[in-house]
Amino acid sequence: MRFDMALSFAAPIARDAATDAGGVPLGRLPEWDLSDLYTAPDAPELTRDLAWLAAECADFAAAYAGQLAALDAAAMLACVRRYEAIDRVAGRIMSYAGLRYYQHTTDPVRAKFMSDMQDEITACTTALVFFSLEFNRIPEARYAAVFGADADLARYRPVFDRMRAMAPYQLSDELETFLHDQSVVGASAWNKLFDETIAGMHFDVAGEQLGIEATLNLMTDPDRARREAGARALAEGFGEKLPLFARVHNTLAKEKEISDRWRKLPSPQMGRHLSNHVEPEVVEALRNAVVAAYPRLSHRYYALKARWLGLERLQVWDRNAPLPMQENRIFGWEEARDLVSRAYAGFHPDLARLAEPFFTQGWIDAGVKEGKAPGAFAHPTVSDVHPYVMLNYLGKPRDVMTLAHELGHGVHQRLAAEQGELLSATPLTLAETASVFGEMLTFRTMLAEASDQATRKVLLAGKVEDMINTVVRQIAFYDFECKLHAARGEGELTPDDIGALWMSVQAESLGPVFDFMEGYDRFWAYIPHFVHSPFYVYAYAFGDGLVNALYAVYAEGAPGFEEKYFEMLKAGGSKHHKELLAPFGLDASDPAFWDKGLSMIEGFIDELEAMEG
Repeated sequence: MRFDMALSFAAPIARDAATDAGGVPLGRLPEWDLSDLYTAPDAPELTRDLAWLAAECADFAAAYAGQLAALDAAAMLACVRRYEAIDRVAGRIMSYAGLRYYQHTTDPVRAKFMSDMQDEITACTTALVFFSLEFNRIPEARYAAVFGADADLARYRPVFDRMRAMAPYQLSDELETFLHDQSVVGASAWNKLFDETIAGMHFDVAGEQLGIEATLNLMTDPDRARREAGARALAEGFGEKLPLFARVHNTLAKEKEISDRWRKLPSPQMGRHLSNHVEPEVVEALRNAVVAAYPRLSHRYYALKARWLGLERLQVWDRNAPLPMQENRIFGWEEARDLVSRAYAGFHPDLARLAEPFFTQGWIDAGVKEGKAPGAFAHPTVSDVHPYVMLNYLGKPRDVMTLAHELGHGVHQRLAAEQGELLSATPLTLAETASVFGEMLTFRTMLAEASDQATRKVLLAGKVEDMINTVVRQIAFYDFECKLHAARGEGELTPDDIGALWMSVQAESLGPVFDFMEGYDRFWAYIPHFVHSPFYVYAYAFGDGLVNALYAVYAEGAPGFEEKYFEMLKAGGSKHHKELLAPFGLDASDPAFWDKGLSMIEGFIDELEAMEG
């Protein structure tokens, strides 16, 4: 029940290919072919779908408003299927507009087209606001009886169970309609302002003007002076825009506080937990397990890294520095494709088969281009088309891992599409499962093919850093958001106030070996998740911990694991995480579950320490 498009960023950075690849040819990088959605903004099919959507939304409202509680099972099934068709067409339109926009966010024509489509979709679907509100007022006994009377209808029940979980927090029909109409000039507008500001920024590094991706990418440069220059340029650039970024965060946090207060949600995080279909105590258990493990994970690893770098203290620009023994390895596109495909096929041939069309059918946009959105994502579009993957590929080992990660999302989305439009969307807590598992398969393949101990050490260290960035860093981000929203509830926050909250979690999570340069308290400013998807970030840690536990079961040779894994991915949003994990003997509500996942990271650090001896 979407009627918009939420694109989630896996890595909030953008890069300049010529700068980072160092002149090494990457081969021909693929671009999207969006014609499977629409051939052009003025395509007759798009005009037809917009007209159909407007008419169907009005007809749907005329047919069902005030009638939902009286429908029998057959009539309810027809109603749900009509609603699903509306969702699919609206999603197709916004997928096309959004993907086209993210190819060139600084193009005013594309930005206008996306805004116009959002306006039209919002106008059409205002007639449907009644649906969830009225549906949630159906008495529980009646709801259970109708959905229990027809097997085809019963399969939709998980969707409506999740929707009805919001029933205690919904407002009057009139207020909900107002909020729906107002959304295009609320959070959505602030999101676009943030995106366009970030995409248009340039940073002065030793007299060279670099975009944000190229500048952030300097944090992995072998030359420590270049890393420092990049970090200081970022601090200066963020400082120039800091009042604007503070305004964006203040406004969005306040808007959320007002909405949550009117809805009587018990905490700023509760809306995210409900949409993720995960219990607050499960997220709290994850958060507490990771924070308790900081000394055993990030603190211990970064102390080890300081010794490798020959430093007594680390600066923030050393966090992602390459190791001294690390080669400046660049993977051409075909080499990366072959590596990830072999890793997937090593698990099961069907995994590689499902990934293959992304490479051959225009489902990946990999090149770095002026104005292109930062980072990487996989967008599922709609259940009767296919996902699209966006990368900013520069050939580094981490870029290969990003390819493996996003292809995992894409495979997951393809399999889940069999559930149909309403049931295919996977809650965020499980949405990272296939992506992180794909990374782990690729890492294990690279590790098995390592030619010597030094190469193995570099691979292990790189994996530990990725896992720390996924688990420790994201939980620190989650704590920052919790503090930010709590503090905003007490009043307007200055940039210094926000910076102090940022530093409190950075020092705790990174550990005592770090010093923090002046200006690092501004580095919250560029993280898109805080703007686009409040409290999204714990999903990364959830997914990594879940996959670590899942991979341990796989490594133990559990019988039938591959078949169970595919069934889990095919389930999409049709089952709760408890039901999905039960076949593997796992339970995320058990606090010990998270320790099982964290122990894998700890084991890698143990192995690295043993290499020192």
